[in-house]
Amino acid sequence: MGTIYVQESAFLARKIGAALVARNAAAHIEGPLADRGGGWRPLVYCWRGGQRSGSFATILSQIGWRAETVEGGYRSWRRLVQRALYEERLPHRFVLLDGLTGTGKSEILGRLDRMGLQVLDLEGLARHRGSLLGAMPGGQPSQKAFETALATRLAAFDPARPVVAEAESSKVGDLAVPPALWSAMQAASRIEVLAAPEVRARYLARAYADLAADRDRLEPLLRHLVALRGWAMVERWIGLLREGDTEALAASLMADHYDPAYRRSRARYPVPQIQAVEAGALDEADLDHAAELIAATVETL
Repeated sequence: MGTIYVQESAFLARKIGAALVARNAAAHIEGPLADRGGGWRPLVYCWRGGQRSGSFATILSQIGWRAETVEGGYRSWRRLVQRALYEERLPHRFVLLDGLTGTGKSEILGRLDRMGLQVLDLEGLARHRGSLLGAMPGGQPSQKAFETALATRLAAFDPARPVVAEAESSKVGDLAVPPALWSAMQAASRIEVLAAPEVRARYLARAYADLAADRDRLEPLLRHLVALRGWAMVERWIGLLREGDTEALAASLMADHYDPAYRRSRARYPVPQIQAVEAGALDEADLDHAAELIAATVETL
């Protein structure tokens, strides 16, 4: 468009641009925006924050949405994201849900969100459950898209209130947790969620039923652990998978892989713990009760 504007005609460039914007607007309104209600408030940007984003925002405003544009476009927005996540210190106080694999932390986090607490769902934003076996259908977003989602979510929080997140490593799948957020998480107080090993094994067998049902997908993932756990252990896991004994597979993965790694990490990097919560049978009632106990603690901070 810029070439046509400079070399041929400003009028022609604007006419072609208008057609492109109209076509693009129709595709968005009939597609991904079709289910948006009247209270949705879109933030529109293009590369430089010029006529494309302004025109699309005007169309959305005429529909009835309170649309705004990013001054300076995507480049300006990206600079703001980088400054917030890489250069400055986050103003938020974090409380992390910690505990062994299979204690229902993600489900408790969802309950806290519905209860009105400030929740940062890193696994949801990263589209990954945070372990070797944690990939979700559809894959992960790009690092930049992940950071944009993080910055948007963090900007909506009240810094005077705590933010609850799940304790993660510095990477969620293939995505890196940005330095400012990682520093805030390292300094956070933690609430440990507890459950008995047999309860956790049953829970994991349910939670990962989709993955266990796809043997062709799961077997290669298990083989990636040969370097850490040896062929004998991995072949045992694959045998349990082929037999369909997903609960025994989950129990062995916990006892021989996840739990030892977690305990080594905690021994190397002790962290302050403000509460330990028993999650019982990890059924709906016990998860609700655990969330209520955690919410009561967080609201006093």
